[in-house]
Amino acid sequence: MERRHIKWLPLLLAGLFFAYQYFSSEKFVNPETGRKSHVAMSTREEASLGVQSYQQVLAQSESINSGPELEMIKGVASRLATATGQAGADFDWQVSLIRSSQVNAFCLPGGKVVVYTGILPVTQNESALATVLGHEMAHATSRHGSQRVLEQNLAQTALTGVAMSLSDMDYDKQRAVMGALGAGAQFGVLMPFSRKHESEADHMGCIIWRELATIRERVSAFGNEWKMPAVLNRPSFFPIIPRTAPAFSTWRRKCRRR
Repeated sequence: MERRHIKWLPLLLAGLFFAYQYFSSEKFVNPETGRKSHVAMSTREEASLGVQSYQQVLAQSESINSGPELEMIKGVASRLATATGQAGADFDWQVSLIRSSQVNAFCLPGGKVVVYTGILPVTQNESALATVLGHEMAHATSRHGSQRVLEQNLAQTALTGVAMSLSDMDYDKQRAVMGALGAGAQFGVLMPFSRKHESEADHMGCIIWRELATIRERVSAFGNEWKMPAVLNRPSFFPIIPRTAPAFSTWRRKCRRR
């Protein structure tokens, strides 16, 4: 007798759990952009995980605890933190400078900012560094990491339900179907969401940028053709799919139009 290829009960159960995960998750409205979303964790949970990841980064790196570069970075971050407004009002902002050749900087949930010395020759001045940190801080204040966790959890639930429903299918066919669905989830769902996060971080960065008159006046020193690295090496704790950042001149024109 021919085996049935699709089991409907696993799909039904996965669908119910998918709906539970989504509708029971916390709703979040970005106070600066008004964008509505769902997140996987509370702000307290995000901050706790941010602290853990921050401590792990510091434990594995050589921190610079004094000097003009650190003071410059702290000054820029402090002004940016003030400019984040309500979105970053409850953050416990901390800044660390890491001695490393990596061209890297990131901000973890809760306001933990890490800058690597390798990015300083690229940014060259406070204005340029502020554009990078403003974008990274916007990811944290917009709670993009927690949104990504929920999106990945939902995708995993859906794929698990499909895999269980196809358990009676020929193995090669099952692998082909799951491969296609996995690619579809990655490129059709997760990456578009990531692009929305990057666009929102750009927009938030523009808001922060306009709040700082001195940066706006000196920003031309950054150079028209400088490109942010395709991916700043954020800890895997909150993965964000990479995208190629636009030329700074394009970003600056967008900010001026907004």
